[in-house]
Amino acid sequence: MRAVQITEFGGPEVLKVSDVEEPTAGEGQVLISVDRAGINYADTHQVENSYLSKAELPLIPGGEVVGRTADGRRVVALVGSGGYAEKAVAHAPYVFDVPEGVSDGEALALVLQGTTAWHLLKTSTHFKAGESVLVHAGAGGVGSLAIQLAKLWGAGRVIATASSDDKRKQTLELGADAAIDGGPEGLKDRILEANGGKPVDIVLEMVGGPVFDESFAALGRFGRLVTFGAASRQSANAIEPGRLMKGSKTIAGFWLADCFKNPALLGDPLAELFELAGAGKLRPIVGGDYAMSDVATAHEDLRARRTVGKLVLDPAH
Repeated sequence: MRAVQITEFGGPEVLKVSDVEEPTAGEGQVLISVDRAGINYADTHQVENSYLSKAELPLIPGGEVVGRTADGRRVVALVGSGGYAEKAVAHAPYVFDVPEGVSDGEALALVLQGTTAWHLLKTSTHFKAGESVLVHAGAGGVGSLAIQLAKLWGAGRVIATASSDDKRKQTLELGADAAIDGGPEGLKDRILEANGGKPVDIVLEMVGGPVFDESFAALGRFGRLVTFGAASRQSANAIEPGRLMKGSKTIAGFWLADCFKNPALLGDPLAELFELAGAGKLRPIVGGDYAMSDVATAHEDLRARRTVGKLVLDPAH
């Protein structure tokens, strides 16, 4: 079968389409004929072996797929790796039926980015109605859904960051009350201004480096910042315990893989997200449908912040 397989770590240039042996499903596993595979920013880290979990070569990237099982079910599944292929294998508890009215791209957006956004607000920051929420990369896969969920759940004010005028406009169309440039220079002041001169209650942060530092500085009393990525590939400054005590602030981390030991932590939020999407209350943004032969371009676009929403890969082309 055709698949994207890497035999060395590096940037987008190492992504090559190859003929590889078709996977077989073992006990408790499901073989899926892949219609679309999800492309995630985490994949760019996996390909260069800078992700939280180290990869081994040879590697077929891709953490989630949507397609058909042998008995005809239309499913979306988390596979860990192996998704950039015509066929993939998933453990049965991480295979979820896709309801009618939810497209392939929407299902891929919700199974990973959607459940991440859900947990960032519900689990990691204990969001409460009326609170202000800062969403970094608001036009991205997680950010675009987090904006909508925060508004649906009664946020007092949602502020989004994005890297261009067009992306900032899109976050406003999704429901953000304000949209600002996410660059680190002067970011704290822009956040405070966008929140009416007040610090924010919650920050969803996935850039790292000075953006993390500026965001923490804009956090109010009893504020919570959750970090779930490091797109800048930079480290933030160390924060002394006293800076947490003053203002009673919290820093949390989130990694969706930590939900994998309890499938209900994925299935229950996903069922809620599917229901919201089916009712037209939540709009997953599918920002690009790439042929498998264009996988390197997809990664280049993602790393250069040229994309919005969820990106998907078509293994048939």
